[in-house]
Amino acid sequence: MTSPDAKADLHFYLQSARDALLWKLDGLSEYDVRRPLTPTGTNLLGLVKHTASIELGYLGDTFGRPSGEAMPWLEPGADANADMWVTPDESREQIVGLYRRAWAHADATIDALSLDTVGRVPWWPSHRAEVTVHHAVVRVIADTHRHAGHADIVRELLDGSVGMGEGNDSMAPGGPAYWEKHRDRLERAAREAGGEA
Repeated sequence: MTSPDAKADLHFYLQSARDALLWKLDGLSEYDVRRPLTPTGTNLLGLVKHTASIELGYLGDTFGRPSGEAMPWLEPGADANADMWVTPDESREQIVGLYRRAWAHADATIDALSLDTVGRVPWWPSHRAEVTVHHAVVRVIADTHRHAGHADIVRELLDGSVGMGEGNDSMAPGGPAYWEKHRDRLERAAREAGGEA
């Protein structure tokens, strides 16, 4: 495989995760995109904010290509997990705009550098801080897909919507009655396996 083909493959999987994550915001109110739906506060817009920060760090700062984006949530003294939620003063448009600019900045890094270019992750211990562009892109793909999965579950909890994008729900066929019956069957199986039947 030639390097341009490898870059195209990596970009395809990175962009599919980016698109899936942003699609989870479509059609939701300001409250619902910010609403914490897990005991640790996982919320849709916070996942986008976090993922934008990850891209700018791993595919920018790591390779001496700072974006110039202000990210006060990552500064020393910032609240713990400040990158995982959005304040009332931060708009959806600001966070989505930041994410799209992070894409462009990360893509420019990938385009400009060979996959074997070595950078240093500033927040890692110095003895293991060196990574290649290839490693950094794979890490960002894994992180983005992980958070897109979180977003899929959060969105399903909000309104039942599932899938990777418009027209691609990646689900077995069946309407609400099918899924209710399926869930009931799984609940019975879990109870039986757990000795609670």
